Amino acid sequence: MSESGQFVVDAVGLRKVFRDFWGRPKAIAVDGVDIQIKQGQVIGLLGPNGSGKSTTVKMLLGLLKPTGGSLKVFNRPCSDVQIKTRIGYLPEETYLYKYLTASETLDFFGALFNLPAKERQRRNKQLLEMVGLANSADRPVGEFSKGMARRVGLAQALINDPDLVILDEPTSGLDPIGCNEVKSLIRVLAERKKTVILCSHLLADVEDVCDTIYVMYGGKVRASGELGKLLTVEDKTRIITPTLSDDMLQRIMSILNELSQEDVKIDHPSMNLEDFFMEVVRSAKEESAPTAGADTGGIADYLTGDVADKERSTAMLEDLAKPAEPEPEPEAPAKPEADHDRLADLSKSREADVESESESDDKAEAARDARNERLEGLMGKSDKD
Repeated sequence: MSESGQFVVDAVGLRKVFRDFWGRPKAIAVDGVDIQIKQGQVIGLLGPNGSGKSTTVKMLLGLLKPTGGSLKVFNRPCSDVQIKTRIGYLPEETYLYKYLTASETLDFFGALFNLPAKERQRRNKQLLEMVGLANSADRPVGEFSKGMARRVGLAQALINDPDLVILDEPTSGLDPIGCNEVKSLIRVLAERKKTVILCSHLLADVEDVCDTIYVMYGGKVRASGELGKLLTVEDKTRIITPTLSDDMLQRIMSILNELSQEDVKIDHPSMNLEDFFMEVVRSAKEESAPTAGADTGGIADYLTGDVADKERSTAMLEDLAKPAEPEPEPEAPAKPEADHDRLADLSKSREADVESESESDDKAEAARDARNERLEGLMGKSDKD
């Protein structure tokens, strides 16, 4: 549970109704949803398109205001700006400034959380290594493929070492290596008692990392509970043994057929395709096979929660919680005597400029008169000729 003894996310009767220009109900996106999430849980929020998942997430983030019910995050209303420092969010679409490099992007988001420059630099380096973009740190994000931009988006969601991580389709556009790394990261976060909400249409990913799921349809939660219990088939039994000889198999089959009224099936367990793929990649890396794509990386050190990092994170959160320092008092207005002296100096300077301009005008007028006299003399001479 959270440090306050309450749920990290506590939604009761949550409801969201979208209305038209005239205030008439247009769509009921979320209808009476109850969700309670404890600290350290990895929750899968599932459902087809239009089931209310994204609307629920936006209300958790304070981007949408609920129409009804109650919703608290860290035992505070979602409108409380202070709780934003404890949340990391990866949206379904990666929105990044395409002219910033990957390194500049992470530095920008770190500055939004008032992280010190040295801490931003340290986390920046670790995160880029974690998502396999250390060699592309100085490339503009606009040049990245969708999968590489997704990796930058994942890194920015973790720059503040959040206590609640909301991932909306985090593996969209990623290759199998990236998908596996995301799931490894989620497991590490869970070990550190971080709370993770995973929205995904890839049910295999949810099955690998989530301990509890909520299945939504039509704005309502249709099923929820611990994943292991929900997926257990109670009326069947599976027996896994080391490899048996043919004689032993026949003896076991005969016994099972005598005891069971249904057909008994024996086969060999198999790994899934992802495990097989990762094994091939692991073998290639051991052979030092070169690649120009995104590389694999470990989890950033500060996300694994060593003591020093935890103390730094706590200190930064305490600094953020402190009231803002009062603004400095404005300087006292200048004394009237000083203003009078400055005005006198300006007046003398203006008078000097005027006198200088007058002298210049007199000289110019004298030059014009002399030129006119010469012209008149020349014209008179011409008439006589």
